[in-house]
This record gives sequence, structure tokens and C-alpha cells, in this order.
Amino acid sequence: MAQSKQTTITDPKAMRAMAHPARIEIMEHLTTTGAVVTATEMAGVVGLSPSATSYHLRELAKLGLVEQAPSRGDARERVWRSTSSGWNVDPIEDGPEVREAEQVLVDVYLTRDFARMKEWIAGQHREPKAWRDAVVLSGHMLLLTAEELTQLNAAVRELLEPYSRRERIASAPEGARSVAVRYTAFPVD
Repeated sequence: MAQSKQTTITDPKAMRAMAHPARIEIMEHLTTTGAVVTATEMAGVVGLSPSATSYHLRELAKLGLVEQAPSRGDARERVWRSTSSGWNVDPIEDGPEVREAEQVLVDVYLTRDFARMKEWIAGQHREPKAWRDAVVLSGHMLLLTAEELTQLNAAVRELLEPYSRRERIASAPEGARSVAVRYTAFPVD
């Protein structure tokens, strides 16, 4: 069974390898659902061919982010799962190569998230009023010390944890939908 831990990507080669929209999509699906999938099943999620998806899964396996799971009965069927419940980036070393690799990965990730936000805004008129009223896009300017920001971040994580898709997917309440929550907090001065 996949472990319930975060994987930290520290190597610039791994960061560059992860900087692909399909790989980020694969990792999001596997880490947030705990699913065990074939390349063909995953291809339907990421919108690629099964062979292209298989390639991306093998590359993610080289990074230790996914692994082959025990067969579901058909020994010819290769199934995959995540090795953790999520991933983050925290370079061990500092230097131009590392910063560049991290920036490329962050750019791909943020581009994907901003596209999702724009897609929601463009299509929200087709959504039920209850969902339109529930969605929030807001910004706040706070004045904090580093210690206060650390405490705030911990409180936000604690607040979100009971709603984790991975933990609730098997017993989600009726009408529940996957909801992307992106929380960022950083100095701007």
C-alpha cells in the first residue's frame, strides 16, 4: 500500500523531470485518490495515449514517486500507485542550476493552476448557484513575523486536513466535488 507521507523533491534533475503537465496531473491524481491504475486508465485522466502515459509513469517510477502495485489478478496487467500522499520541492543545495530547475517546475505547476482558475471563472455561469456562491477567490494583505506565518500555515493545514480527497473519497457526502484549494503566503515587500 502507498505510504501516507509527503515526498520531498530535492534533486534538480528530478525537478526538471517533474516539470511536465502530464506528470503533475498523474501525481495529483494518484496522491489525492490513493488509486491503483493502469497506464490506460491513467491516460483517460490526463488525456494522453496509453503509451505516452506509460512512459510518464516509468519516468515517475525512476524518481521514486510511483511504483508498480501488486497485480489486480491479471499478471499481464501493470498497475501503478503513488509512493506517498503528496510531494513538495525543497532543494538541498543552492545555485543557479538548482534555482532554475525549481523555477521551471514551479512555473509549470502555477500555469496549470491558473488555467484551472480561468476555466472555472469562464464557465461558472453553467454551475449551480450553490457552487457559484461557495467559491471564493480572495486576497488578504497581512502583517506577520516569520513565526506568526509559520503558525498560520500550520493552522490552515490543520483546518484543511479533515477534507482531504484521499481520506474522504471512499465515503464522500452526496454532492461532494473535488475542490482545488491553493494557499500561498509569502512576503511582498
